[in-house]
Amino acid sequence: MPNILVLVNPISGRGNGAKSFPIIENYLKSMAGASGRTLEYKLQFTQRVGQAIELAEAAAGEGYDVVAAAGGDGTANEVLNGLARACLSGNAGKPMPAMGILPVGRGNDFAFGAGIPHDLEVACRILVEGKRHPIDVGHAVGGDYPRGRYFGNGVGIGFDTVVGFEALKLKRLSGFPSYIVAALKTIFLYFNAPLLQIETLDPQGNPRTLTQPCLMVSIMNGRRMGGGFMMAPEGKMNDGAFDLCIAGKISRPAVLGLIPRFMKGSQAGHPAIKFLRAAKVSVKALEGSLPAHADGETLCKAGAQLELSLHPGLLEIMGPA
Repeated sequence: MPNILVLVNPISGRGNGAKSFPIIENYLKSMAGASGRTLEYKLQFTQRVGQAIELAEAAAGEGYDVVAAAGGDGTANEVLNGLARACLSGNAGKPMPAMGILPVGRGNDFAFGAGIPHDLEVACRILVEGKRHPIDVGHAVGGDYPRGRYFGNGVGIGFDTVVGFEALKLKRLSGFPSYIVAALKTIFLYFNAPLLQIETLDPQGNPRTLTQPCLMVSIMNGRRMGGGFMMAPEGKMNDGAFDLCIAGKISRPAVLGLIPRFMKGSQAGHPAIKFLRAAKVSVKALEGSLPAHADGETLCKAGAQLELSLHPGLLEIMGPA
């Protein structure tokens, strides 16, 4: 059975991470007992921003079979960054631990894209008995990260980034309801679509340039953002390409009408929506600026340009058998 390190973010999900610690421990203990085989595991709280990156990178050289993030999308992003750094640096060519996710945060979109259910007992069983699946890993350069940051689910530019900022301000709501309320607020806060130049290379290496006002650009490796908005309904984490969903300049009532379509993943066909597939993406603000996030973590509040590339099959993740 695997040797597992679980990094628990105590403040994920408005404190749900801390509450989940003994529950996770009990599940793993009972699963070890039921199997009759040895299961080695360690649970550790993270104490500051960025620590899970360091711990995951170190764990790659310490013989762990799985390094799991118990938290939300931000915690998963940190573990992904640590493992990606290890894979692309001195540990390249050595056996790498698989990534695991125990979704106890607010949005849990990364876990959704990887097929990991919100049920904590089932997610723990996947850590112990699941299967390793290859996943592509994105890399975003620009904004507050001139040397880049890795991501697993997606990068959002514009409207959905501001929605994330507003959701964090809502103290009495969490999960998907907080994003719904934040989206309604953002309709009135973020309306002037910046003029963007989007350059892409498709998986076959064919270039394309799109220049237009864009209220939102979602560059997806997964499928969902904001706990329930299906930015890339057909997205797959192992197909060697980003799925782009681009929303042009539209009226406030049109934004309001699009929200339920994004919840259903039925926005295709709307005249303001474009879908593209790409292996590389460059987004430049010709007028205005780029508020952007990667897996819910802020890349910049007012950036000028972002460059995104993909590492196909760089890591493995524990998913359903």
